[in-house]
Amino acid sequence: MFNFSLMAEPISGPLTCEQSDCNCTFTQQRGCCCAASDLFQIEDEVLENIAIATPGTTERCFGPFNTNIAIPFSSVTLNTGNGYNPSLGIFTAPNPGVYVFSFTAYSSALETGRLYHKVQLMKNGKHGAAVWENNREDTEDSATQVVVLEMQRGDQVYLELMSGRKLCTNLQDSIFTGYMLYPYIAA
Repeated sequence: MFNFSLMAEPISGPLTCEQSDCNCTFTQQRGCCCAASDLFQIEDEVLENIAIATPGTTERCFGPFNTNIAIPFSSVTLNTGNGYNPSLGIFTAPNPGVYVFSFTAYSSALETGRLYHKVQLMKNGKHGAAVWENNREDTEDSATQVVVLEMQRGDQVYLELMSGRKLCTNLQDSIFTGYMLYPYIAA
């Protein structure tokens, strides 16, 4: 048996939050406890900045193009915080923090017998991570990358198909996801 009375220690000195109402705190009412209010603010900032996008195109191939081009994922399954623009294929960070992005590029060779694609994650126009395939050994392949990036408000992330390359299938297996791991809170 544990003697729980030995584990409890008395609080000495003033409490940092003069208001404290357990019922108020547990029903998530704002302003009833300093610590709870701060925690709720962080929770709201984290939860409002999740964006998950998946393509919905029914075209057999995307590309090739004579220049690098952002891949627009038109079928968005979740875009909480509205950070993802499906027309442009660009996620813009609404708040600063650390974000996690992942993407999978899936392609099938179709009639050409050659897989030839390179998809790269770009942050503010700079290369972050890439997946590529250039072979005649099989008819389909996929590759996935996961990256963790520091983002400031307004930073942009998108997937880019390299010029001269193409993704072929109905693209439903290629995905782009992102979410805020934790926010930067101004002190």
